[in-house]
Amino acid sequence: MYYTYFSVFQMSIKSYLKNLLYQPRQLLSELQQLDQQQFQTAMKYLFNSKKEHLVSDFTRRIFQSPGVNRTLFLVTLDKCFLALSALDCVDILSQVLRVSAVNYLQPDVVGSLPNLLLEDAFRNLSSLFKDLYDRTSASTQRALYGWMNIYLCKTEFNESTSWVSAESLWILGRYMVHLPLEEILKISLNEIRLFISYDNATKQLDTVYDITPELAQALLERINSSGFDMRNTSTIYRLGLLVCFYDDLEQMDAAVARALLHQMIKCNQLRGFQAEVHELKSQLLNIAVQNQTLNDTLGSLSDAVVGLTSSQLQSLSPEAVHNAIATLNQVSGWAKSQVMILSSKYLSYEKVLSFYNVSQMGALVTGIGTEALHSMDPRELAQIVRGTMSQFLADLSPAQQQGILRKITASGDFSSSVKDIQGAFFKEVSLSGLWKQTGYDSSMLKEKELRRSQALYLYEVLLKFAFLFSTGQLVKGVTCQLIESMGTDIFLNNFKFFEMNLHLLSPYQLCQQGKCFLFQNSSIADEYDVDLLGNLICHLPPAFLHGRMSLKAMAAALHQFKLCQQLSHEQKAEIKYKLLQLYGSSNNWTAQTTLDVGQFIALLSKEELHVLAEKVYCLGMRAPSSNEIIKLAEANVFWSVQELKCMDPGTFDKNVELLGAVSGFNSSQLIALKEKAKQVWGSLPDWRSYQIVSLGRIALALTEPEIQELDLHSIDTISALSQQTEWTPTQARAILQGFLEDSGQTISTLKSFDLVGLGAFLCALNSTEITSIRTAEFSAAVARIGLLFCSSSVLRQFKKMTESVFGAATSWNGSILQEIGTIAGGLNEDELKAFDESLMPYFQQSAIRHIPPEIFQALSPAQIAKLGPANAAMVTGSQREHLDGSQLHSLGLALAGARSSSPGTQNSSGSAQEGQTPAPSGECSPPCSQEVMEEGCQMALAAV
Repeated sequence: MYYTYFSVFQMSIKSYLKNLLYQPRQLLSELQQLDQQQFQTAMKYLFNSKKEHLVSDFTRRIFQSPGVNRTLFLVTLDKCFLALSALDCVDILSQVLRVSAVNYLQPDVVGSLPNLLLEDAFRNLSSLFKDLYDRTSASTQRALYGWMNIYLCKTEFNESTSWVSAESLWILGRYMVHLPLEEILKISLNEIRLFISYDNATKQLDTVYDITPELAQALLERINSSGFDMRNTSTIYRLGLLVCFYDDLEQMDAAVARALLHQMIKCNQLRGFQAEVHELKSQLLNIAVQNQTLNDTLGSLSDAVVGLTSSQLQSLSPEAVHNAIATLNQVSGWAKSQVMILSSKYLSYEKVLSFYNVSQMGALVTGIGTEALHSMDPRELAQIVRGTMSQFLADLSPAQQQGILRKITASGDFSSSVKDIQGAFFKEVSLSGLWKQTGYDSSMLKEKELRRSQALYLYEVLLKFAFLFSTGQLVKGVTCQLIESMGTDIFLNNFKFFEMNLHLLSPYQLCQQGKCFLFQNSSIADEYDVDLLGNLICHLPPAFLHGRMSLKAMAAALHQFKLCQQLSHEQKAEIKYKLLQLYGSSNNWTAQTTLDVGQFIALLSKEELHVLAEKVYCLGMRAPSSNEIIKLAEANVFWSVQELKCMDPGTFDKNVELLGAVSGFNSSQLIALKEKAKQVWGSLPDWRSYQIVSLGRIALALTEPEIQELDLHSIDTISALSQQTEWTPTQARAILQGFLEDSGQTISTLKSFDLVGLGAFLCALNSTEITSIRTAEFSAAVARIGLLFCSSSVLRQFKKMTESVFGAATSWNGSILQEIGTIAGGLNEDELKAFDESLMPYFQQSAIRHIPPEIFQALSPAQIAKLGPANAAMVTGSQREHLDGSQLHSLGLALAGARSSSPGTQNSSGSAQEGQTPAPSGECSPPCSQEVMEEGCQMALAAV
């Protein structure tokens, strides 16, 4: 068997390994059967042939194939240390691990690591594991610490003396956080002194992100006992992240407190314990400002300034904020209300809003009002869009972004400026705005995020593969139909492009690759199958997860699932089912389990979360403290109404935005918090904009008379309120009316940024008011309005306004249907029937649900069959009830993704109709057939 294998290996290694890329178990089996000499030859060929032209590119692809990478790692552990020198084997392990996802470095695998290595090999291997620390799980980290401990703990020590030396601490690096507490307390004071004196100690201690308070305080105690002055600035600098747990505050000097706060700016990197850090910063802040005014010390408080309450920030003078701006603009973690206060203070000192002044503000730029941004010189706004401040533009509210775009557009400088708009900000450019521009090329689309309507239009303009494949975002306009029409060579040459942009593709554009796996495998049995799937695991059907995924595979896949962006409710339900099988009842979960489960803890029911909150966080019957509110996050829902009423006013004022972000509070809890706001802030007419914004969901408890008392003149206040989705029609109308009255505007004077800021409150407009909106303003805001879930009567009126922008509904194309979103729900029967069936996949999914049942039934069976799977899944029960037998049959075909079975249509060419844009990324047009899947499977295999 060897001669056959090895002759193939020598003569056609590239072809042979290519065939084994999807058969890593077979590769492992065959490599394990080699004797030492054969294994040496194979390893030298793979790892020592950097000068060989054949290997240079292909070997890299082999290492990056997850299943093969896992196989090479395991076989190296199994055979290498018997066949090659330890240093060579460590080098091979390093090459393999550094290009892998390291998912397979699990505790059981760590148990196979050699336990007899010479010092150089051990140091090299431990250095590799230190570099990979952040890419491994907590359990693997503990296992690797145990392996390193075997080598470091060589000498017999008595019970009072530790084996831990300064050198072993340096070798352990970040793994020092896994030392037992009792071992740290026994470390020789001489060794601790030597370790801290070492120049690189600070760098090492700056990276112990997962250290616990108990271990940190034990180390601080040993450092203190070893003779270091813990209040000396030089010592404080050497402590790294240990300063986050500094606990000796008695009779501390204000200068020492400021030095500690300066070092604590790095504490936001800690994995947890932020509530404790927040409390310590608060205590140090109080010491730092003793016998001095806040105005004098503001610039020296580091990021502890985010702990200042709104009333403290309001007490600052504009000059103090101006003088401290170099510190304030570097701080992260500001609440929206804090940013609003500081921006107002800074700009009141500067008097004039200029590019220079704005460029000094850093993240505080998000606190500039929409009206103020719109009042700026358009040339300076264009500089902001192009300049260093562009990194903060995505954090502006939609209203603020629209304010900037409107001013630039009106200036006539839009044509040059639009090419310089980067990132997510570009998504705010209207489709009608893009229509007015010329001279598009692929280079101008780089570094831009696109809405689907933009991608569809620009794809039509740049209808060349060269442009398509050099601009990642345009992949949103690629359909299964287009993929099918590609020649094999084109597909293979560009397979890497699709692979790199999987996050931009819909499940239905993933059809070739996903079905490819499902055709070959009836189940996901183990980690090798998980490796093969990669990102495609995010798109497995719920039924497949339930019945065909083993627990072993789920354990290996949990990390991958955490990276999935858009798991469906059904997928999450199946993941929860598997988690409960893996970890048992949530009643038995520990704090460590919650870390392993990560964000999937949100899948638990309220009752399960309550039990967990009581167990892990020791939630009791008492008034909430700041510490508990920070630590509990969403679990704050379990405070009773009485406990919320008993909250200290200062605690509420400091944590109102955290409380306002809790999604699970019921109406009684929200009312209790609203009443607490009245108690703390006084009467409603006195509430400032930043206070109203800070309420979050608590604002939902405001009654109509209370809303009428508020000052609602600012569109930024309205924009923040519109982010809540649970307003009653009465509340929404009161807020809309309050804004119009307090700002002195009428519907006809509203600008595009007003429309965007009003958001869901536009649904409270009546027909007459909608017709008075200016067409130009509506045109700029139509994509945002198309995200609203308004009543049918309002959507019908918005549809009429849309016709004034894009022409009669019967002339609309795919990019327009994508742009207008739910507004398409306002189409009448005749308009809906007039659409060519090829346009059906271009309706946004939300639009389908908003078509009234009596209108939806006007669709022909042919149109329904072409909806595509995702749109068909949006059809409501009441819509189904109005369909006849042939229509229901067509709906079934659409759900199943039938290719050419739709009644009355044949399109053998598979190409889009002339003049029509390709279907959006949410659908396939037409859906991919099984035959196409099988063909695509072969293409995908060949590409790898």
